[in-house]
Amino acid sequence: MLSLENQIVLITGASSGIGAACAKFFAGAGAKLILAARRFDRLQQLVEELNKNFATEIYSLQLDVRDLAVVESVISELPPPWSDIDILINNAGLSRGLEKFHEANIQDWEEMIDTNIKGLLYLTRFVVPGMVSRDRGHVVNIGSIAGHQTYPNGNVYCGTKAAVKAITEGLKQDLLGTSIRVTSVDPGMVETEFSEVRFHGDTERAKKVYQGVTPLTPDDVADVILFCVTRPAHVNINEVILMPVDQASATLIDRKQ
Repeated sequence: MLSLENQIVLITGASSGIGAACAKFFAGAGAKLILAARRFDRLQQLVEELNKNFATEIYSLQLDVRDLAVVESVISELPPPWSDIDILINNAGLSRGLEKFHEANIQDWEEMIDTNIKGLLYLTRFVVPGMVSRDRGHVVNIGSIAGHQTYPNGNVYCGTKAAVKAITEGLKQDLLGTSIRVTSVDPGMVETEFSEVRFHGDTERAKKVYQGVTPLTPDDVADVILFCVTRPAHVNINEVILMPVDQASATLIDRKQ
């Protein structure tokens, strides 16, 4: 088992959900955290909580992963003590809308493609060269069961997560010959702000997604990510698909009355 003591971990989308859970788990493991999120106020609340509970160093960034110029400048201008990133967790992502393809809002498509695909590409492109030069590092991409199984009205969201799957596999192939590890962690139903964001703040509709089901929690996913990055250096966990017991596929869900 690899120690994370003083390893520098960059987590995107860190202000809530799986990203915030990862911050807690990795802080507990002794890692140094670079936490990035659009909602800086939420991020600062998390930092305060982490500082109370863990003796870890934290560098926080207000960052919209969709902005190529900002991503490039933020990564290139990290202070020297923070510049050698050991682990990149590409967690920033979202879903917008649940309509039939021909009825969907094109702006929702743009937001999903820009965040889920392009944002992940930008961060990876600017972080991985440093890993290659140091011949160490680990990239963890948060995918989804939606990248493996398309479901009705999921069209473009499923397409973005299928892209994450392909990008992860391609990165692993291109890094062959280095010591860098690449992992995709692909959850099914996780109770986060995901559905609330998908339904543009409709909390009642979002609650129905998890009705009668015991979904995964962000902590469940963070625990799996922590397991992946702490395996012996010669072990690469390529892909993990995890779902709650109440879920058998993207569309097969056992809802208790």
